[in-house]
Amino acid sequence: MDTTTQTDNNKSILTYLPLMKASQRRPMAVLTGSLLLSVASMSVNAGSFISSTEYLPYQLPKDIQEMCGEQDNCPEIEVKYLDSSLNWINEITNARINDVVVNSQASESSPIASKSSAAEVTTAIDSFANSQFQDMPEGSTWAYNLMVTPNYLGHVDDFELFEISSYFYTGGAHGMPYSEYLTFDSSTKKQVMLDDMLVSGKKPRFEALAYDAYKEWVKTVADDVSDYEKGWPFTLSDNLTLTDKGISLRYQHYSIAPYAYGMPELNIPYSKLEGVIKPHFIPK
Repeated sequence: MDTTTQTDNNKSILTYLPLMKASQRRPMAVLTGSLLLSVASMSVNAGSFISSTEYLPYQLPKDIQEMCGEQDNCPEIEVKYLDSSLNWINEITNARINDVVVNSQASESSPIASKSSAAEVTTAIDSFANSQFQDMPEGSTWAYNLMVTPNYLGHVDDFELFEISSYFYTGGAHGMPYSEYLTFDSSTKKQVMLDDMLVSGKKPRFEALAYDAYKEWVKTVADDVSDYEKGWPFTLSDNLTLTDKGISLRYQHYSIAPYAYGMPELNIPYSKLEGVIKPHFIPK
């Protein structure tokens, strides 16, 4: 996978106050896998695609600032937006970031938000911050975390690859990481989904290949595949990205594995995908 220069300029600063002590901050335990390359390893390519991020300028409501300032346990809010050299990619990615923030406060009975407005994002964050002081016992020192950020993964041929990573902590033993891949076709200026990649009528074959990859992954964590599958059966994920070797499917926590196993990633090599996905998606 080729990569381009990424500069984390962070044009505006996060303005929620007061800040938490470093000792009280909980780690952003987002697992991005081996696909995310370090900034130091990136190099400029002929297209000169540049990717950076900027903070959402959010400030905690005054009443929350007063409460958490006294107790030194302010919610930690960090939302970043993409600021790349291609506006159409920024628009799609940042709209999805807004949805992730808003949906973090949705209940099981709430509809999944899409095309969330800036006002809805602020309302969701305010609600998240307020809920800490409604839920936590008096005198508690732990603090809620809400973090969402885009990561540039590089490109394969005409496809620019991103990941939205998030982490939500609302008490308990651990928080909840989340990872979502975004694939953009520079030749059509559109986001690419699984169905866009597949040859017509080949989804059952693709699912069979993914199931084979699932069984291979299970062998790395369990002795008996059939026994494991009784508790954590296979499902097909449409959360995927291209790599230099094939297609990678990402699963969220608890989807096909216990929390302790992280976010499983199933890999299908291009050699098995000929005739299953369109030739345009197999690297030249």
